[in-house]
Amino acid sequence: MSRMATFGNDLYTGKRSFDFIGQFKYWMITSLVLVLLVLGGLAVRGLNMGIEFTGGSDFRIAGVANTDNFAERATDVVRDEGGEAAAPTVTLIGADVVRVQTQQLDERRTQDVTEGLANTFGVSTTDVSASVIGPSWGESVSRQALQALIVFLVLVALMLSVYFRTWKMSLAAMIALAHDVLITVGIYSIVGFEITPATMIGFLTILSYSLYDTVVVFDKVRENTAEAVATGRRTYSEATNHAINQTLVRSINTSVVALLPVACILVVGFWLLGPGTLLDLSLALFIGIAFGTYSSIFIAAPLLAWMREREPGMKQLRERVEARTQGTAPPVTGPQAVLAAAAPTSTGATTGGARAAAGSAAQVFGAGIPGMISPGTAGSGGGATALAERNGEAAADDANAGAPVEYTATGRPIHPSMRRAEPPRGRKGRGSKDRDKVVDRAPGKADKADKDGGQGLDKEQQDER
Repeated sequence: MSRMATFGNDLYTGKRSFDFIGQFKYWMITSLVLVLLVLGGLAVRGLNMGIEFTGGSDFRIAGVANTDNFAERATDVVRDEGGEAAAPTVTLIGADVVRVQTQQLDERRTQDVTEGLANTFGVSTTDVSASVIGPSWGESVSRQALQALIVFLVLVALMLSVYFRTWKMSLAAMIALAHDVLITVGIYSIVGFEITPATMIGFLTILSYSLYDTVVVFDKVRENTAEAVATGRRTYSEATNHAINQTLVRSINTSVVALLPVACILVVGFWLLGPGTLLDLSLALFIGIAFGTYSSIFIAAPLLAWMREREPGMKQLRERVEARTQGTAPPVTGPQAVLAAAAPTSTGATTGGARAAAGSAAQVFGAGIPGMISPGTAGSGGGATALAERNGEAAADDANAGAPVEYTATGRPIHPSMRRAEPPRGRKGRGSKDRDKVVDRAPGKADKADKDGGQGLDKEQQDER
């Protein structure tokens, strides 16, 4: 368990990563091959629709003691009593119930088949139940299921478009959804499983589960890509790939937890109960959940990244990331760049060069920077005053030539006259907040305090002395 936790933590923090986006073409080729196979199966074999959709007669024999060769025995009875046109489907439900499905028979043939089955399996006619199902009921169920599916897809597409604020996420989710349902239906066609109303319910449940897993991945994709666009440190594909890795363990754990009980129901339905509603529902759920997890990881998110990378904004983001990686990012333009060049790089730097660079920056960016004047100011009105100001600032610059340059939080240099004064050594103010402030006292009091050995100071200052 600790290894799994460490593995998941490494995936979430980015220490370990799988390149899902980089292998996108291989995932798409795999999915296209599967889709072509299931489409071929649907075209060649079609779907094995249940009696609820096609109509017919259904016989169930309960309490069968001897089930040896039950299929052949029941088939012989139906062909003898029901006519050669009838093509029965015989299955065993549980341990002692035989189910026989035939084409729709009239009342006389239904009675003949009931008596023949009772005699063949050694039970009374009361243990044989016969029912006739018309095709109109199956058509009504199919129509209602199709209407519900269309309404569901429209509402889901609208919800995703509004929630994620982009139609491309909605389109990618719909493609993954169609992929899951198509492959599940194709497997039913290739293997020959019967389509029943319970199977239709399983198909609709697959839609919900697949969509749920995809939305969880997309929510993490939206969070990571928003940060990538804001910082310019990752491309859209890199942020999407990191989101898939972050949700990978969660997707696997959720799928395993969901598949385990469904697998138990599938085994119980197949080995103990036989064909029926429970088996039909669990089979559709098992196939759909497995492929729903696959599509949310390998289809939906990589397809979204492929579509978004073709947008002009994402192309510019990729160029920014590549320039940052190669160290060829465009230089910063603004007062900070010029002032950084004007700052002295050694104690031996002359102030004349700094003043010249500052004058150049003032010409380029204006006089909006503290301590920076334009060279042409002295030549305009009030030239004497401007010249005096320039000479005073030059003198201040010469006096502070050896002092380190301080900058504000926005990157602008602090003028020497605005720098924070350092307190005299050994002299501190009251409290921790005033520790950096200079203690000002009147000359007389200061002399008296020094003369008296600190008697003029308060108690705290005496303790400090």
